[in-house]
Amino acid sequence: MKIQTFDTRPVALTIKKIVRENENTNTYVFDYPLGARSGQFVMLWIPGVDEKPFSVAYDNGTEFWLTICRVGPATKELFKLKEGDKVGVRGPFGTNYEFKKGDKVALVAGGYGAAPMYFCAHEAVKAGAEVDFIVGARSEDLLLFTHKVSGLSDVDLHIATDDGSCGFKGYTTQVLEKLFKKKKFNKVCTCGPEIMEKFVGEIAEKHGVDAEISVEKYMKCGFGVCGQCVIDDSGEPICKKGCVMKYSYLKRMPEFGKYHRDAQGKKHNF
Repeated sequence: MKIQTFDTRPVALTIKKIVRENENTNTYVFDYPLGARSGQFVMLWIPGVDEKPFSVAYDNGTEFWLTICRVGPATKELFKLKEGDKVGVRGPFGTNYEFKKGDKVALVAGGYGAAPMYFCAHEAVKAGAEVDFIVGARSEDLLLFTHKVSGLSDVDLHIATDDGSCGFKGYTTQVLEKLFKKKKFNKVCTCGPEIMEKFVGEIAEKHGVDAEISVEKYMKCGFGVCGQCVIDDSGEPICKKGCVMKYSYLKRMPEFGKYHRDAQGKKHNF
């Protein structure tokens, strides 16, 4: 996992295209050579509103995507913007996933974690890896990027929904357990709810693989200055240590899979 160089100053970018993924999720497309690697994130400035971190959903060197769910005041204002409007972007920041030819990879995506995991699948295939892509959501209408993933070569798509409206009725972790009984993976990567990520890490470790996990914490600066995203008890900032981190490291952290901190540093249990 390498750390990409970056510029801490925001660049004003025009929204080239907005793709409606579902009722509460849009993909914003930008013409700009960001140079992000799978697993990295940017700080997106919504003029007059706020600046928030978002994982990169795709980057081909000339164009990049941000897939964003409407979950709070800032994203509510973002959803009012239209194609042709401008936003500010800083980054890319953080560590990334890496793949090589011959890797046998299990990618586990929960909710809107499907977007950055699609970027991983794309890069893994490009590197010559074989990929099993497990994606889950509460119901079929909330699934993301399944059509894009199914269009990739050397990728087997597995869908899980809580209500059984599409694919396996149950959780992505159950699908992962079943796949480990049939296949031998040398790499497991995951992005989604932290509770799911914790179980993915445990399953992978049980089968001799140290999972790589994208960890989401409250961030303000993106490059280790503000201290908002430091991990209990190490004091290391997620924005520099991660967001892509090994389960063998995270499992020693008292907060992982148990609680997170808000903007004021207050603990909130999962």
